[in-house]
Amino acid sequence: MSEAVDPVTLEVLRNACVAVAEEMNATLVRTSYSPNIKDRRDCSCALFDLTDGVAEMISQAENIPVHLGAMPYSVAAAVEAFPPDELQDGDAILLNDPFHGGAHLPDMTLVTPIFVDDELVAVAANRAHHADVGGGQAGSVAADSTEIYQEGLRVPPVKLYDGGDPVADVFDLLLTNVRTPDERRGDFRAQRAANRTAVERVREVTERHGLDTFRAATAEIKAYAERRMRAEIDALPDGTVTFEDYLDDDGQGHTDLRIAVSVTVDGDELVVDFAGTSDQVAGAINAPLAVTASATYYAVRCVTDPDVPPNAGTYRPVEIRAPEGTVVNATPPAAVVGGNLEVSQRVTDALLGAFGTEAPERSVAAAQGTMNSVTFGGADRTGEPFAFYETVGGGYGGRAGADGMDGVHAHMSNTLNTPAEVLETVYPLRVRRYAYRPDSGGSGEFRGGLGLRRDIEVLTDGVAFSLLADRRHHRPYGIAGGDAGDAGADRLHRDGESVAIPAKSTHALDAGDVVCLRTPGGGGYGDPADRDPEAVARDLRLGKVSAARASEVYDIDPDTAAERDDQ
Repeated sequence: MSEAVDPVTLEVLRNACVAVAEEMNATLVRTSYSPNIKDRRDCSCALFDLTDGVAEMISQAENIPVHLGAMPYSVAAAVEAFPPDELQDGDAILLNDPFHGGAHLPDMTLVTPIFVDDELVAVAANRAHHADVGGGQAGSVAADSTEIYQEGLRVPPVKLYDGGDPVADVFDLLLTNVRTPDERRGDFRAQRAANRTAVERVREVTERHGLDTFRAATAEIKAYAERRMRAEIDALPDGTVTFEDYLDDDGQGHTDLRIAVSVTVDGDELVVDFAGTSDQVAGAINAPLAVTASATYYAVRCVTDPDVPPNAGTYRPVEIRAPEGTVVNATPPAAVVGGNLEVSQRVTDALLGAFGTEAPERSVAAAQGTMNSVTFGGADRTGEPFAFYETVGGGYGGRAGADGMDGVHAHMSNTLNTPAEVLETVYPLRVRRYAYRPDSGGSGEFRGGLGLRRDIEVLTDGVAFSLLADRRHHRPYGIAGGDAGDAGADRLHRDGESVAIPAKSTHALDAGDVVCLRTPGGGGYGDPADRDPEAVARDLRLGKVSAARASEVYDIDPDTAAERDDQ
């Protein structure tokens, strides 16, 4: 450890950096305009140090994994486009280009340099999912896009604020190309406020402890995380394990898209290789490398020690090999909006499956494996345009010692639902039903979590609806003898009829139409025969498992189970 920083000061500064990121996120959530950020918290914040022109993450708020692992790519792109000698206090750089550090177009990243005594010492960054960034479909998450140009406004690194002043031409360009400009303007301002919070706090920290101490501490924070991660990897058995999982389709006729992975442990280093993965496709199910890296880092943390501080040092021992031109490393002009949403989930599933083949107790059965993205857009009853976006939770996988959680946003998502009260107040929509799906979790000694049913009615004519989801055919796998979770299913209720709709599709809706989403359950863990009868009785009482499932799978008589539960 550096002699410049004693252990107590180091821990104080490590926690101070984490607190900066958490306060950034609180500012972003409190000051944003859109329900997607304010209520669903579809945003993430991180702090980077800067040494010799290289920015490396030193802390993050506990937000959304798919954002946080990919954000360093955006910050690197911003620093490359605007070297330190071209920056000044008050600048803020905006970008969303998936092929230059971004993930998908709705995720706008704002990068702000932090100067102390006229010296550039750190960078604040946040990423927020904007409910509309233009493109062919309201909400900018179009299931039918076949190239990135259809998905919205693509922004390379540009200054949104110059010396503290908004760059009017850039704002005009952005807001002219979106359906809800007032909401977008408010969310951009919230992103700037979040980063300015970091500027103030970092200056306070450096004033209290000194700039040299701050720099020595951030270097040691990363080195400490690297040592911890190397020790975790070194504890794994050397060798290679493989696994493959599948995306259902791309919505354009290509089915059973393979995500193949081999994981090689060699001492204290880890190589993750995606050779054998399907080539990129015409549909919107392609991911840039930043998204695949994000999912990889997340899965590695899950099976090692999640208490290792997440920063640049944590991932130094992990090498990622993702062949160019595949769905895990797509090249322009591929459509990528679903890569961030769906490929990230399947990469996570494949990696956790690989780790689970050798040591299931370290891993977890597959969660729902999809974000179930829905967008509604059009004009409300006053004629004002609206764009609504949300993801819908489902079942989490069972794991050693615990059932999977019911109805949650799993793994790479980690957002919240849109409260029915907010949805119905802000948009011409109504939640008709919102409930767990009984029996949807895979059976096991520890069952998978339940999926959800969410029915949304449209209250005005001329609404464009897009659904982008997966795990409607390939069910979430169980491990250690557990059963797979139920697949999802989606229907449209119209004029007294109910028809199935594809999981990647767009529709024109009118008042009275109801979209019914049934999300997947999680896979089970362990032999169902080993499940505690009292746990089955509890599930029966709560309506999570039917009498038929209890009798058939768990060999439990419902009447006897009810008597046991009463006692």
